[in-house]
Amino acid sequence: MLHRNIVDKIRHELLGYPIIALTGPRQSGKTRLLRTHFPEYTYLSLEDPDLKEFATRDTKGFLQKYNDKIIFDEVQNVPVLFSYLQGIVDLNHVMGQFILSGSQNFQLLENITQSLAGRVSIFRLFPPDISEMKAAHWMPDNLPEVITKGFYPAIYDRNLNPDRYYFNYLTTYIKRDISQLVNIQNDRLFNTFLKLCARRAGNILNLSELAKDASISHTTARSWISLLETSFIIYLLPPYYNNYNKRLIKSPKLYFYDTGLLCHLLKIKDADSVKFSPYKGSLFENYVINEYIKQNYHQNLLLDFWFWRDAIGHEVDLIWQNSEMLNLVEIKASETIMPDMFKGLKYFEKLKHEMIESKTLVHSGLFNQERSAGSVKSWKSI
Repeated sequence: MLHRNIVDKIRHELLGYPIIALTGPRQSGKTRLLRTHFPEYTYLSLEDPDLKEFATRDTKGFLQKYNDKIIFDEVQNVPVLFSYLQGIVDLNHVMGQFILSGSQNFQLLENITQSLAGRVSIFRLFPPDISEMKAAHWMPDNLPEVITKGFYPAIYDRNLNPDRYYFNYLTTYIKRDISQLVNIQNDRLFNTFLKLCARRAGNILNLSELAKDASISHTTARSWISLLETSFIIYLLPPYYNNYNKRLIKSPKLYFYDTGLLCHLLKIKDADSVKFSPYKGSLFENYVINEYIKQNYHQNLLLDFWFWRDAIGHEVDLIWQNSEMLNLVEIKASETIMPDMFKGLKYFEKLKHEMIESKTLVHSGLFNQERSAGSVKSWKSI
């Protein structure tokens, strides 16, 4: 059985908030989590046509029937509910009364901001992180296999072909969600744009260049990037530039939330292809940063993440902040550790020596090690 680390965090917040909201990518396991770990709640899916019509046409009657310990899944389908829920929780002052869930992040958060601000604690559930995969005995021993299969639960739970799964995922969930937000008139052009994004994973985002290569306007490129972020397909890692060097890169880097989907878009269909792919380094970097991102949300750590690069090539792949202290992570798709792999960490440490809490080099080998330049950590031990 797949246990999700976020469950205990949600239970804790149910004691202090009347409403919990759970969002995240489609097929990341939200419905299973809610139905399995919160059996004391009545589960209602508002994708059910009858329930959706009842909730829309007779909202008062609907909430008279369903008003205590209720899970509303895909709640963004009935936006009128949010205003009514505000009145109910303000009147009752009951903690943990409702759990809201949805995969349309933009619509869900927009309604929460408008009607439920201060009354809701928000969580994000992504496909399983490494610790969850290991606990479920799903974690492959082979790194290229991990990267190509990705982390969506159905692939492991139902032994599905990853490439076929991601083809169906793109065809059904992504296109449906995106079409609900904006009218994409040219599917072929959008698919080309998505593949061009995949080729840029792990790189600085240059919107003008991306728009030119996709034969679309800069405005359209910006809009489509926002759509992909909203649909939990990509995220933009912001730069860290709060230091003494003014010649810094200030554009974000682009990453995909799942390396399996990224491999599908890059036409990498098996583990052997990863070893010889020109994208091998970017795929590994994407995998490692994803783990830090997922664990941050699943453990409700509320950490901030950045990368750092100056104009002459000094770089730190990932920086995260714990209180006022900075933690540095360098990522190398190599099983052999060479001294010059720490040069980015050393250079940044000179700029911010008093603020550095830890330095870590994550590599594609299997060993962990402590060195004077920093900790060496295996891809399996993040």
